[in-house]
Amino acid sequence: MQKPTLISNQNTAEHGDSLSSVYTNHLSRRDSLKLLAALAASAMLPALAGCEPTPVAKTASGTTSTEHWPELKLQPITAKGYGKDPNLIMPPEAPWPLTLTPAQLSLVALLSDIIVPQEGQSPSASAVQVPSVIDEWVSAPYPSQQRDRLTILSALAWLDDEATLRFSKPFTTLGTTQQLAIIDDIAYDNEQTPQQFQRIAKAFARLRNLVLAAYFCTPEGIKDIGYMGNVPIAGAYPGPTPEAYSHLNKTLAELGLSDFAYPVS
Repeated sequence: MQKPTLISNQNTAEHGDSLSSVYTNHLSRRDSLKLLAALAASAMLPALAGCEPTPVAKTASGTTSTEHWPELKLQPITAKGYGKDPNLIMPPEAPWPLTLTPAQLSLVALLSDIIVPQEGQSPSASAVQVPSVIDEWVSAPYPSQQRDRLTILSALAWLDDEATLRFSKPFTTLGTTQQLAIIDDIAYDNEQTPQQFQRIAKAFARLRNLVLAAYFCTPEGIKDIGYMGNVPIAGAYPGPTPEAYSHLNKTLAELGLSDFAYPVS
C-alpha cells in the first residue's frame, strides 16, 4: 500500500502554523471497498449517539452563548448497494460515487492524523489511507452509513465555521495551536463539555470512532496492535501452551467439571 502524497506549504510551517496539506488517495476502489467491509464488521464501531440540538447556555462570564450548526441539505444517494449476496473478494470497481471533495478529504486527513499521529514505527492514519475509507463509508447507500454521512459532513462544515468565527481562516490553514484549541473544546462529550459544544462533540466522537476502527482494519493497524491471526503455522500445530491448559483446567474445576480436565505434562 502506497503512502499518500502530502503537498505542504513550507512558508506556513516556518511561521509556526500547521502544514496546509492536500490529501491524495492511492487506494483502488477495490481496496477501499474491502476496508469498508472490514470497517462495517468492526467490533470497535459503536452506534452513533444522538446529535440533538443544544439549548441556549450561559458561559462562565454570564453572557448568553448558543451553538452554531450547519443545516446541510444533502442530496440523497440513490445508488444501489451490494444486495443480499455481496462479492467481497472481487467487489465491483465503483458501485457508488464518492462523496468527499478534495478539501473535505484534506480536512479529514488532518483530523485523522490528530487522532492517530505517526508514532515511532507506526504510521499516521492518513499514511494508511484512512480518509479514503471514511469517504467510502459516508458514500455507501446503507442506512447507518447515510446517518453518518450527514453527521460527518456537518462536523467538517462546523469546524470550518468555528475556525472562521475564531480566527477568520478555514481550519486546515490555522496554526497547530489554533487547531488544537478548537479540538480541545470538542474532543470529549462528557459533563464538562459546554452546552454549545455538545452536539459537535458527539459528531466528533463518531468521526474518531470511524478513524480508529478504519485504522485498525488496515494491515499496518493490525500489526500495530500485535494481532497475530490469519498467519499460517509452519509444520505441525504445536497446540495450546501449558499456561493455556492450566487456565482451562482451573475454569473447569470452578464449574465442577474437573473430570474433563486436560492432562498437563
